[in-house]
Amino acid sequence: MAHLFGRHAHDVFETGFYSEDFDFDVRIQLGMAPYGGADAGEVLRTIVDVKDGDHEAWFSAWSALGARLRTQAEGSDAAGHRVSAASAYLRCANAFAVAVNAAAALGDDDRLHTAFRAHRSAWDAFVDRAPYRAERVEVPYGDETMPGYFFAASDGPGPLPTLILVNGSDGAISGMWATGGLGGLRRGYNVFMFDGPGQQSMLFDRNIPFRHDWEAVLTPVVDTLVARADVDAARLAAYGISQAGYWLPRALAFEHRIAAAVADPGVVDVSQSWLAHFPKSELALVEKGEKEKFDHGMRLAMHYSASVSRLWKFRARPYGKDSPYDTIVEMMTYRLSDEDAARITTPLLITSPEKEQFWPGQSEQLAQMVPNGTLQPFTADEGADYHCQPLARLLTDERMFDWLDVRLGR
Repeated sequence: MAHLFGRHAHDVFETGFYSEDFDFDVRIQLGMAPYGGADAGEVLRTIVDVKDGDHEAWFSAWSALGARLRTQAEGSDAAGHRVSAASAYLRCANAFAVAVNAAAALGDDDRLHTAFRAHRSAWDAFVDRAPYRAERVEVPYGDETMPGYFFAASDGPGPLPTLILVNGSDGAISGMWATGGLGGLRRGYNVFMFDGPGQQSMLFDRNIPFRHDWEAVLTPVVDTLVARADVDAARLAAYGISQAGYWLPRALAFEHRIAAAVADPGVVDVSQSWLAHFPKSELALVEKGEKEKFDHGMRLAMHYSASVSRLWKFRARPYGKDSPYDTIVEMMTYRLSDEDAARITTPLLITSPEKEQFWPGQSEQLAQMVPNGTLQPFTADEGADYHCQPLARLLTDERMFDWLDVRLGR
């Protein structure tokens, strides 16, 4: 890699392949390799010719990898090699997932929807060939439904402990195979994953935005699962990754049928990851309710800065608001109050990775707020630093499932 010449391997690990978002994408992809979600050589070859900050090239590189893997999967499938086909389809889905986020940041809806359809068709092809029995489940949600996938740990009779996976703000559902999905199945947990409001198909196909009161999302999921004969209703667990480190604790303040849960990491105030980057003068306009002035300033900033415009388009879209002011006001409702935290009766494991870049210090804050919280540090010396420990997913699974097993009496 030309842009890595003169750097040692340790330097790359510490400082990254790229700056900011590109680098985090690479770390996430590499971290999925032990679960078959990516192949390290494919990832490194994909990024070798992409310069830092070249968003068009980033989109094209990951789209090309996805297309190649799709062709490879289809060839294996046509020849009757089901295991190989499933493996390639999963990696294909994850490659197109990077392309989806790249297109979202570019503000190109045509490419976004094309990439998303390619991602989702690859994921569905994997589900149909997965090494565990899989079932598509529609969860009632008002006048709509939420699409979910139930993976059974065993084909035998009898109810089993079941893990609910709650995704973050922009994660693909295929990524959850490597963040709790396969780890749970290997340990005898049924696994249920789904798209909630503002996530993936609910956003791109139906234009349904995020909501702060996630109990309205989790409770119908729990209702759906406890009605199943293969689910042990007394041994339900839940795992929330990234922004779900807020959504899950918020839901647990009202939904008490979860026996144990994990927040990775803990998030008390979602808006802080945004507000920390705003000048105080701009935030003062929000506090004063001066919508027109704030929106004018934001639109000027986006007009003169392509990076600001890209970031805003990507991050603001799921909140479903037309103006920057309304988006910020909406986001400021994504806060866990002391009163809600005190209502949580579920034992909660809270990860705390060193160098947490989005919500630093909030894992510790959440652990102090909830009645039955356990703080689990992850360190740079373990190779487990940064948001959600992207390069230490095996270690994350080992710690969280050992903890869950004890709480669920396994």
